[in-house]
This record gives sequence, C-alpha cells and structure tokens, in this order.
Amino acid sequence: MHREDGHIIVFNFEWKEEHGKTVWYIRNAAERLKVSDITASGDSLFVQMPVFESQFRIKRTGRSLDGVWVKGGSVKTQVISFSARHGYDRFTVSNKSKRKITGRWAATFVNKNNLQVPSVAEFKQTNSHITGTFLNPTGDYRYLEGMMDGDSLILSCFDGGHAFLFTAKVNDNNTITNGHYFTGSVNKEDWTAQRNPLAKLPEEAVAMYLKPGEERLNFTFNDLNGKPVSINDDRFKNKVVVVQIMGSWCPNCMDETAFLSDYYNKNKRRGFEVVSLAYEYSTDIERSIRSLKKFQQRFNVQYPMLVTGVSTSDSLRTEKTLPQLTPIKFFPSSVILDRNGKVRKLDTGFNGPGTGEHYIQFRKEFEKLINELLLEK
Repeated sequence: MHREDGHIIVFNFEWKEEHGKTVWYIRNAAERLKVSDITASGDSLFVQMPVFESQFRIKRTGRSLDGVWVKGGSVKTQVISFSARHGYDRFTVSNKSKRKITGRWAATFVNKNNLQVPSVAEFKQTNSHITGTFLNPTGDYRYLEGMMDGDSLILSCFDGGHAFLFTAKVNDNNTITNGHYFTGSVNKEDWTAQRNPLAKLPEEAVAMYLKPGEERLNFTFNDLNGKPVSINDDRFKNKVVVVQIMGSWCPNCMDETAFLSDYYNKNKRRGFEVVSLAYEYSTDIERSIRSLKKFQQRFNVQYPMLVTGVSTSDSLRTEKTLPQLTPIKFFPSSVILDRNGKVRKLDTGFNGPGTGEHYIQFRKEFEKLINELLLEK
C-alpha cells in the first residue's frame, strides 16, 4: 500500500489455485484470511474482500500486480495505490539486532487531537522476527507481524479492511521511542513504550453504564430480511442474551462475531441467545445490509443481525437506539442480560485471538458468567 506521504504498508499474501479457482490467503502472523471472490477480465483482476467493504482493482503483468485498493467510508471512499511483486518476504533484515523485546510494555499513543491514549503492547521475538499486538481500552490491533532491523522496529497488518504500519526505535531492552503509527492513506499517530510486565489498561475512560432507574433494554429494529425483531420477542424470553453492539467496518467486531457465532451455535439449546445491533458508516439501509451479510456468511451467523439505521458517526446514536444506556463510546461493546431480561454486565471493547493470553482470559470469564446466568431461575 503506497501512502500519500511516501510510507509503504507491506503485507504478504499467497496466490493459489483451488478446485480450478484463484484464491488469495492474506498472511498476518498466525492468521490466514482466505479471499475467494476474485474475477478476471483480460489482464485486470477485481479482488473483493470477504468481510469488509473494500476491493483491489489491479492489472497483472507477469508476476507483478499494480492498481488500487478501494475502501468505502463514512464520508468518502478511500483509494490507495497498490503494488505486489512475487517472491518477497514481508520485510528484509539488513542489520542483526541485539535488542530483545519479548514481553509486555506500557505504551502511550498521541492522537490527532494531541491527546494521550494509554495502551499495552505484547511482543514475541524469534531472532529478528516479531509478532504481537497493541491493546487499548477499545480492543486491539489484531495480528501484527514484522522485524527488528538493528535498533529499528517495524510491524504491519492488512486484514482486508484496515492497513496498519508501526515503526519505532528500540533504544534498549526496556525503552521504545520515536514510534509512529500509520493507518490508511493519511492518518498518523506517535507512540512510545516502556517495558512493564504489570501494565494494565484503564477502563473508566471507555465504560458504559445503565442510566439511573433503568434495568432493561427496549428496542426493535429490522433484521437483514427487513423483519422487525424486538428484545421483547418470545425468542429472548427466559434466555440469557448477549446484545452485541457492532459495525461491519470494525476489525474487532469481526473477531468478536467469529467468537459469538461459534459459541452461540454450540450453546443455543441451553437457553442462550445473541442479537447484534449494527451501526454502519451511513444510513443507507441497502448498503448496510450488503456489508452485514458478509459477516453473516463469513462466520455462519445464525442469530439475528439488526440494522439500527443510525450511523456510527451520529453523536446521538445511543439516545436514538439504546436510551437506557450512557453513551456508547467504542465498538464492539456488549450488554449481557439474564433470564429475566435484566442487564447484568456491560462490556466495552474486545481482545481478540491476536492478543494471546488476553483472549484466553476473556473466554474463561465470558463462559463462567454465561454458565452462572444459565443456572439461575
């Protein structure tokens, strides 16, 4: 991905032929994202991403590809120049590093409004090869992969909808400075980090609560077939229900949907239900449905996915959809209801499988709570 400022976001993919059809496997650390919606016309290829609202439009010349990556957005469509060359690794190491960064770090990002955002970095180093992620109060940056080249750290990720590049100087085994985070075509933030095995995230800044005097949710929205679904329907009565607050544009929502879909399909007979409330880039219902159906098909979602009709950028999105709650600050968030329909827990953000032990801990706590609620009468 060739950004306007000259920075290049690099990733690897494998080109294969399966059952007579061209497929790609986008590689990020342990993740292999299969892309099968690929069509050819002469020397041109159109590669549609399987989850997000994005595609590559490229021309093939021998073992080279050149073109653009096009991604839908809330305000405008993003277009970034793209090129691919056969046979190259993600990055090339020129100077063997003596730095060792495996472990947990307390990181701080400075956003475009010059506000500091605390984060936790988790890195794993094998020789010069680095994998890991950053966790912030809203979730994580999924599967990052890169290298140490001398005292320089570089990590990248492309998941079909988001292109990330992280660079920094590793001063010693305990201090990282001069960090830069590039995403998309123009966005940039600075970051630094200090090794801290006890680093934790503050939760208060992203917390969501029930308003005083409230104990239940009350909503009705249409599903992807245009059928009204209410939290008061018989389907949800005397059930433990997870209300997923999400959007098809959200990378952590993809990981959470994969988890919830699998858990639901294994546990729905126990009296467990899930319903998703989607806040999309626009109020165009047909566009929203097209994007959400990708999630539905990709992750075999059998529970209702509802279109709120309210955009994620709407400052009154909570008041218009879930007025019983204080503002929804981040995606994904979730509300867990007991068998009596009462709110028992509100969660913000999601630590996906790219976070390793954090994801394992989340699963343990989630399953423990659901099991306890299912045993209640």
